[in-house]
Amino acid sequence: MVQAQLESYISQHEGRFLDELMGWLRIPSISTLPEHAGDIRRAAEYAVEQLKRMGFEQAQVIATQGHPLVYGEWLKAPGQPTLLIYGHYDVQPVDPVELWESSPFEPSVRGDNLYCRGAADDKGQTMVVFKALEALMAVDGKLPINVRVLIEGEEEAGGESIEAYVRAYPERLKCDAAFICDSHMPSKELPALITGLRGIIYTEVEVRGAKRDLHSGSYGGVAPNPFHTLAVIITGLKDAQGHIHIPGLYDNIRPASEVEKNFWHDDPLHMNEMLLEEMGVREFTGEAEYPPLERIWGRPTVEVHGMVGGFTGEGAKTVIPAVAKAKISLRLPAGIRSDEAFALFERRVMELAPAGVEVIVHKVHGGEGVIVPVDAAPMQAAAAALKETYGKAPIFIREGGSIPIAALFYNLLGVPVVMMGFGLPDDNLHAPNEKYSLSQFYKGIRTVARFLQNMSHS
Repeated sequence: MVQAQLESYISQHEGRFLDELMGWLRIPSISTLPEHAGDIRRAAEYAVEQLKRMGFEQAQVIATQGHPLVYGEWLKAPGQPTLLIYGHYDVQPVDPVELWESSPFEPSVRGDNLYCRGAADDKGQTMVVFKALEALMAVDGKLPINVRVLIEGEEEAGGESIEAYVRAYPERLKCDAAFICDSHMPSKELPALITGLRGIIYTEVEVRGAKRDLHSGSYGGVAPNPFHTLAVIITGLKDAQGHIHIPGLYDNIRPASEVEKNFWHDDPLHMNEMLLEEMGVREFTGEAEYPPLERIWGRPTVEVHGMVGGFTGEGAKTVIPAVAKAKISLRLPAGIRSDEAFALFERRVMELAPAGVEVIVHKVHGGEGVIVPVDAAPMQAAAAALKETYGKAPIFIREGGSIPIAALFYNLLGVPVVMMGFGLPDDNLHAPNEKYSLSQFYKGIRTVARFLQNMSHS
């Protein structure tokens, strides 16, 4: 009877659920841009209001040294497990804005998709959880399990504040499992649970040459050029075949299971074809001796994200820049600690730097990788929920991205972390025209509600 009432409630309120998501999306909560600090606060308050309206106690904004956290709890299910739910309300910048087909912060529905910055990462997915909680509370007057909610506003900026909070107050977050709805499925027809994530270090390599910019006609051939130095460093870090040349980096990779290795090698779901189509390229790059799925899920990477310095305007200006910078990240499979990887990276950069320049390596942020056992009871509860909603059992896969909070929950709180998200590979995360599938949004609400019910029996 409860299931029928739950389905009826969700169906009747789908329009309002979407409207409330759109209201949240209209707030440009870009965590990396200081001018949006007020928007960040408004987005946090919007989340608190959602929790209060559904009956959560102690729903509040928690001030930090950076952007605020949002906390709420409902702990009225004696004898039942406690689930810690995580999400984030901050979003990426929108540049280049001219590539957006509609305003980045005015939600636009085209077909089955909702276009807006934050639609999939992570306001849309967090709203999935909010609405599942609301539906359960509205239909049954209570939740089937105890729930704590912790939402942050710095995920896109390194997550320092939430890490400090979790480390300082682990007893306030006591739980039996954590749930992160910030991942994707291979397709609408293929549900998935994430069993592993890579860690990350994000760096900025700064090179200083002359005391000021120089004319290349007067000084070319004798003046140090910071861009040349960056080129030497970058090509020394990774060769044309995708092999990383940072001594010691490969030493601590945790071996994959034979089941995973076979999946990566055989690619029974033809995910390689999907990857090529999504990227719009003809062939993969990287370590050819490893299957593509292993390259993105189980191997470390070095990627350059941007370079600044010198003259980049229209026309010509023959300048040798005094300073140039490159933003470089490493993705780290479980087993490689981020602090150890940064030390190895910094040492290698310094070894590669030619004489005559000053090189400084800045660590912007870092986080650890994680692998979660698939046989943990919360993972099985999530798998059952996905099967009930999608009509087929989910696959268990890793993801190449990084959610540092997952490793923190797993290692510090000592609980399994369920990573179940409803994004799709073509959602354009961090890019123009970010979108979220509306059918996934509504299926997600039903799946999360079922997951919470299943947790009460686990």
